[in-house]
Amino acid sequence: MAMIIRCLVIIDLLNDHLDRWDTDKVSRLVQNTNRLVSAFRRSHLPVIWIRQAFRPDLSDAFLEMRDKRVAIAIEGTRGAQLHAGLDWHPKDATIIKKRYSAFFKTELEELLAEFGVGELVLCGVNTHACIRMAAIDAYQRDFRVVLAEECIGSYDEEHARVSLDYMNGKIATVATVPKIIEALSPNGQ
Repeated sequence: MAMIIRCLVIIDLLNDHLDRWDTDKVSRLVQNTNRLVSAFRRSHLPVIWIRQAFRPDLSDAFLEMRDKRVAIAIEGTRGAQLHAGLDWHPKDATIIKKRYSAFFKTELEELLAEFGVGELVLCGVNTHACIRMAAIDAYQRDFRVVLAEECIGSYDEEHARVSLDYMNGKIATVATVPKIIEALSPNGQ
């Protein structure tokens, strides 16, 4: 059986999103995400960071943002930057997205093909929106999808739970950080 190349994709762990959350919840999310980042790097597997960034006039933002004048993740601001506690390296691929899906009008699909990836491990926020859209779009492109249980979160717990129930066992598998790290070892294939 051929080895599946895995890729860690971290979505929207931005200050504008996380500043509104309980600090303990943010700390756990960041620490667990960093555990996966370290494990992927040790295994010489790709790590891709996805983040939103919109123009100050919102001309490139999605309809709800424009209609309601919701100014979040504005390019050049602290809010559009990755949380400072994350183990981001300049050598890591970083993609800017303008919609919920990390695939929509970005170079993500081409980058994954270049790396020869067959499975995505998703981390980030929000489970019911950007994580769900990325998972569905990855599945529709025939990628296996794993949702890192301790590394995804949402400000809307009810919709996050419904989304996980919908995705788990169908288009994605929810797995713990230890299980994901175990699967990275040569014996875990």
